[in-house]
Amino acid sequence: MVLAPFEVVCSSLCSLFLAFASVPFAGPPIQDGEHYAQGQPKPMHKHVLGAGEQSYEWVHGWGVLPEDMQFGNTHGCIVIDGGDNVYMNTDTDNAVIVFDKEGKFVRGFGKEWRGGLHGMVLRKEGGKEFIYFVHTQRNVAAKMTLDGEVLWMLGYPEKPGIYKNAGEYHPTSIAVAPNGDIFVADGYGKSWVHQYNEKREYIRSFGGPGDREDQMASPHGIWMDTRGAKPVLLVADREHHRIQRFDLDGKLIDVVKGDLRRPSNFGQRGDFIAVADLEGRVTILDKDNKIVTHLGDNSDPKKRANNGVPREQWIDGEFVAPHCARWDSAGNLYVLDWVSQGRITKLKPIKAP
Repeated sequence: MVLAPFEVVCSSLCSLFLAFASVPFAGPPIQDGEHYAQGQPKPMHKHVLGAGEQSYEWVHGWGVLPEDMQFGNTHGCIVIDGGDNVYMNTDTDNAVIVFDKEGKFVRGFGKEWRGGLHGMVLRKEGGKEFIYFVHTQRNVAAKMTLDGEVLWMLGYPEKPGIYKNAGEYHPTSIAVAPNGDIFVADGYGKSWVHQYNEKREYIRSFGGPGDREDQMASPHGIWMDTRGAKPVLLVADREHHRIQRFDLDGKLIDVVKGDLRRPSNFGQRGDFIAVADLEGRVTILDKDNKIVTHLGDNSDPKKRANNGVPREQWIDGEFVAPHCARWDSAGNLYVLDWVSQGRITKLKPIKAP
């Protein structure tokens, strides 16, 4: 049968349409600084989180390791140095893994701290930067250089008679006041916060187990809040589902309650506090400690705070078990999920028009 000219054109157009339809949509082009991990498909569209000036784009696949490395369990925290390099914890021989701001692997170190390096905070002293950290299994707080050289270690406090031995002490977080005082939270032990001066001399302990507003049930994360005229110690009182605010003499100021599940740690940028909530989201508080927005709220309650969720069930735009959240100098927010295969996510701020 001979096709008429009109039928020939239609046939050609149909063939062309079918050919294009068979090509899968690859989504938007890769932006500068984005890296797609092996085995992870490119996103079909952008994932936007938050509201107002606390709006972010989820950067897919940020933080790619060399082929011979794996994250392993990510059960710790994040610090960011003056060059916006990102330091994160794992439970592997690389207890600290460092990426540059584009997500390129820089180095890993800390084999001697494998399996328990948990809370970290960065502090600048005399023009140099140092990492203060705790180890839940070695029962110590410590200070090291950015290259991992340990300068000192501090064990459990013996003076107040709270502990019979080091095995009862499992610190989870550390904070340093502007005057150099050191605060250590025993979040996996007896739920006390211990205070030392800059010479590591014991000052006091406060909190302790109980249900009063000044007592605690797993003070998992602490943070030196410098937004006001005087510094305030924030305590993520995780199993009471609240945040406590103490002055630097260990006296309770007030308690932040409300739409919090299991707050685990903090980050600060300007007047805002990021609260890593283990049950599947990050919460942003304003200068009055009112909730501005929730980021990445997991839609499946069974996945929240679930260390065993496999990689193939992770969804861009949703967290699993946020354990730490910290901003860099440009306002990018990095979130460490507590998952056995290891996960760190970069959220890029969306600037208002």
